[in-house]
Amino acid sequence: MESWALQAAATLNAGTVLALAGLGLLINERAGIVNLGAEGIMLMAAFAGFATGVHTGSDLMGFLAGGAMGAVLAATLGYLVIWLNANQYATGLALSLFGSGFSAFAGIKYTQEKLGPRPHFEIPGLSKIPFLGTALFKQHPMVYLAIALAVVIAWFLYRSRSGLVLRAIGENPESAHALGYPVRRIRLAAVVTGGALCGLAGAYLSVIYTPLWVEGMVSGKGWIALALTTFATWRPGRILLGAYLFGGVTMLQFHLQGQGVQIPSQFLTMLPYLATIAVLVLISRNPAWIRANMPASLGKAFFPEG
Repeated sequence: MESWALQAAATLNAGTVLALAGLGLLINERAGIVNLGAEGIMLMAAFAGFATGVHTGSDLMGFLAGGAMGAVLAATLGYLVIWLNANQYATGLALSLFGSGFSAFAGIKYTQEKLGPRPHFEIPGLSKIPFLGTALFKQHPMVYLAIALAVVIAWFLYRSRSGLVLRAIGENPESAHALGYPVRRIRLAAVVTGGALCGLAGAYLSVIYTPLWVEGMVSGKGWIALALTTFATWRPGRILLGAYLFGGVTMLQFHLQGQGVQIPSQFLTMLPYLATIAVLVLISRNPAWIRANMPASLGKAFFPEG
C-alpha cells in the first residue's frame, strides 16, 4: 500500500511540470497563437532557474528567474508573430532549437553543480492520514499552485468578461477588432503569460523535480504539453487530468522496475511518448470533434485594418 501511495505522490510531482506548461500553452492557443517553442523555453527556464538557485541558494529566486526567462522568450516570439506576422510554426520551431542549443552551451559549467539541501513539505495533520497523507499532502507548494491555477484559469475563461474577450479573439480576431478591442496587445499578453507558466514548469523541473542541470533535461515534455492541449480540447480541467495521466505513465516505469518486473528499461522509457502518440492517434480519428473545440483562428495571422 505504501508503495502505491509513493507512486501517487510521484505522479502528482511529475504531472506538475506538464500541468504548468500545458496551462500556459492553453492560454496561448485560446488567444489564437501556437507556441511550438515550448521545449526551448522550458530548457532555457530550467537553466536559468537552476543557475539562479545555485548562486542565490533560494528556490523562490530560481522560480522567478525561470518564469522571467519564459516571459522574455515568449515576448520575443509574440513580437515576431503578432507584429511582424512571421509564420507561427516556423518561428516556434526556431525558438525551440535556439533554446535547446543555447541552454546546452550556457549550462556546461553547471552540470557538476548542486543545490543546497532540499526542503521537505507537508500539511500538518493531513500528512498523517494513511495513504492519502503520503500521496497528497506531502507535496511541494508548486503542486498545489498548479491545481489552483487550473481552477483560476477555468474561472477566468468561462466566468469573466476578460476571459470572454480572450476566447473571442481566439475565435474571430477581426470581429473583436471591429468592436474596439486591442487584439494584438491582448494576444501578446496571453503569449507572455503562457511563456511565464512554461518557464515555471522548466524551473520546477531543474530546481525541485530533479534537482540538477543536464543538457536536454526537458526530454520532450514541451512537446507532450503541446499535445496535451489538443488532448484536453482546450479546457483547463482536462489539462490537469491529462498531465497527471502522463505523469503516472512516466512514473510507472520506475515503479515497475522497483517491483522487479523484467521489462527492458528502454521500453519503459518509451512509455510516455508511446502514450502521447496513442492519444493523438485516437483523437485524430474524429477531426470534426477537434474542429468543434479548437479556437477558429488558431495559428492564423491577424492583419488589423485602419
